[in-house]
Amino acid sequence: MDSTVAGRRLSAIHGHLVSPAAACSLPDLRANPTAGEFLYEQGYSVVLPEKLQTGKWNVYRSARFPFKLLTGFPDHPNIGTLHDNFEHAVDTFRDYKYLGTRIGDDGKVGDYKWMTYGEAGTARAAIGSGLIYHGIPKGSFVGIYFINRPEWLIVDHACSAYSLVSVPLYDTLGPDAVKYISNHADLKAIFCVPQTLNSLLSFLSEIPSVRLVVVVGGVENEVPSLPTSTGIQIVTYGKLLSLGQSNLQPFIPPKPDDIATICYTSGTTGTPKGVVLTHGNLIASAAGCSTGTKFYPSDVYISYLPLAHIYERAYQVALLYFGVAVGFYQGDNMKLMDDLAALRPTIFCSVPRLYNRIYSGIINAVKSSGPLKERLFNTAFNSKKHAIMNGKSPSTLWDKLVFNKIKARLGGRVRFLSSGASPLSPDVLDFLKICFSGRVVEGYGMTETSCVISSMDEGDNLSGHVGSPNPACEIKLVDVPEMNYTSDDKPYPRGEICVRGPIIFQGYYKDEVQTREVLDEDGWLHTGDIGLWLPGGRLKIIDRKKNIFKLAQGEYIAPEKIENVYAKCKFIAQCFIYGDSLNSTLVAIVSVDHDALKAWADSEGIKYNDLAQLCNDRRARAAVLADMDAVGREAQLRGFEFAKAVTLVLEPFTMENGLLTPTFKIKRPQAREYFAKAISDMYVELATSDPSPRK
Repeated sequence: MDSTVAGRRLSAIHGHLVSPAAACSLPDLRANPTAGEFLYEQGYSVVLPEKLQTGKWNVYRSARFPFKLLTGFPDHPNIGTLHDNFEHAVDTFRDYKYLGTRIGDDGKVGDYKWMTYGEAGTARAAIGSGLIYHGIPKGSFVGIYFINRPEWLIVDHACSAYSLVSVPLYDTLGPDAVKYISNHADLKAIFCVPQTLNSLLSFLSEIPSVRLVVVVGGVENEVPSLPTSTGIQIVTYGKLLSLGQSNLQPFIPPKPDDIATICYTSGTTGTPKGVVLTHGNLIASAAGCSTGTKFYPSDVYISYLPLAHIYERAYQVALLYFGVAVGFYQGDNMKLMDDLAALRPTIFCSVPRLYNRIYSGIINAVKSSGPLKERLFNTAFNSKKHAIMNGKSPSTLWDKLVFNKIKARLGGRVRFLSSGASPLSPDVLDFLKICFSGRVVEGYGMTETSCVISSMDEGDNLSGHVGSPNPACEIKLVDVPEMNYTSDDKPYPRGEICVRGPIIFQGYYKDEVQTREVLDEDGWLHTGDIGLWLPGGRLKIIDRKKNIFKLAQGEYIAPEKIENVYAKCKFIAQCFIYGDSLNSTLVAIVSVDHDALKAWADSEGIKYNDLAQLCNDRRARAAVLADMDAVGREAQLRGFEFAKAVTLVLEPFTMENGLLTPTFKIKRPQAREYFAKAISDMYVELATSDPSPRK
């Protein structure tokens, strides 16, 4: 054998025999170049063959960990469960702030009061012991039926410590879904608050499995008791806590393969599906994210996104590992800005809907501030953008003059912002990066993958994508011929995003049929999202497979993609795009931004009695449609993707009126039915003005 080749191979083998601990001390570790026989690198990702003998080179992994998918934290490989993670945090950060709330025992709002990691550990042991004392055995399912507050996490940690399975019950799901989940999961205990207790009592007799109801924030003598014949006890959280403290039980630690939680996701149709996630799933997900993003005990996080959803839940696992302080909002989204000012967080996670609102608010404030201030803002913005995009440090002068006032909207200290749940416009992402002078990360994930599938890498200044794979999973794109998406597409391969690895869920609880629809025999989860690979191994979401429909002329439409484009229109608070195979054009139902519509009417000198009258004004509809057209052209929508008619409504799409899922996605069949007359009227109007749209 050629000595050069032999030497090269020996060097390659030596390069891969680095201990995990040593590997972790090299944050920018890249695959050894001599491993080119096994993979090739694409910047932030590496590409491998799916099968060594016959497979195409189509499987992407993080370039940070190309040879082995992460299953745990490289620095602490002994953390295999949520219980291990919490024990690590209590041991390491015992006297540091952990859980903060502004709401006192008397219900009044004041300054944030904090519980340390050590105190949370003590409370967790007491609550878990109280459950064991009440006869809730290992492996039981425990419901959590209230919005974010410190007790939510204490109960969740108690479940982990005593091998119980936590089942979030959305406060917004409504009683029918809560009753369905409680029975489907055979809940043995339910934690609630006085507000949710009343609705729970109305159908408690129809949940035969429940033995214990714990009222968080309940006053001892005001909690009702049920006849002993029901077999159900109702106790306050305080009483369970003191009972557990008097009867402390040893932990019953779970194993990594044990079920940690069942997260019920509300689909756009049908009954909720129970996503089964193990301790190993959630630890792998947090560990993967921790390799690219570091937090510290000095960091402060505001918890307001629903803990019942995986986005917030997965963040809590990672924050715990780093010893971050978690302050809770007071429970009212309308007072979130007040909570931000009081807490002054350094980490802020949100969804595009709120970021779009922040963006619009700042832009409108700048435009109405007068020509001099507007010119100053634009100069500062462009100067800072130019510096950031060229990898340089922008002048601090602009922050002092302009951007510190904007940063103050989120408390003034935010250094890390993340966005998930739906696509964020690249313009808005770049805008946030410049205005808040911090790192802004967009990620992509789902409940079935324990949250993060991919996220943007530090130092990557390109926006309009969702980054490289989480080191705990691998990604491939599968051809979707009916939509003309293939791996051979030029300039970039396209297809349905499929994910595999230790973050993938175990299946839908008691539902083998739906599990098989998304999980194939090789362990790949089929997400239903369409993606493409940008240069550098960055994933970009471009379409949705599940909600597509065909227009009369045969063109496929992905309405969510178009709705996300129109979300940038100043008049639009929410938008529902409709089309069908009988018509060749799209129409839109727009829930209007009240302030924007009023401002437009005033600027045009249009008189009106109320906003409802203004929504029906032909001039208002024309103005909104013109703005939508401009936004659509800028986003390069294709001709048939433009809405040709619009109906303006004052009422927002909400969970209460049945038009939104708890994750803020439009329930399309319900929206179609709800707005059936408006849709029909628009098509009639289009047919009379131009007979071509209808076939």
